[in-house]
Order: sequence, then C-alpha cells, then structure tokens
Amino acid sequence: MIFLTAIVLGALFGWRRAGRRGGDRLDRLQYAAVHAIAFGLAAVALSILLQRIGVV
Repeated sequence: MIFLTAIVLGALFGWRRAGRRGGDRLDRLQYAAVHAIAFGLAAVALSILLQRIGVV
C-alpha cells in the first residue's frame, strides 16, 4: 500500500512542479512519470527496510 500511495503522490508532485515552472502538458507528464518512479523506488526501499527491522 505504501508503494501505490507513493506513486500517486509522486505523480501529483511532479505534475504540480512542472506547472509551476511553466511546462506544457507533455512536460507535466514527463515530470509526473519521473517523480512517480523516484517516489516508488523510495517506497520499495522503505518497505524493505521496515520488513528487515521487523516493524511490518
């Protein structure tokens, strides 16, 4: 569940960030995709860490 939430939040964050920089629709889509991937990778690393220390 952390993974899906991170992807959605990353995409929204990237879309908004590109909009603030004056990007058009394709710029916003690219920023959204890159941020979704980055947030997803961070969520996977966090999930693995939490499992290894026994929290989840």
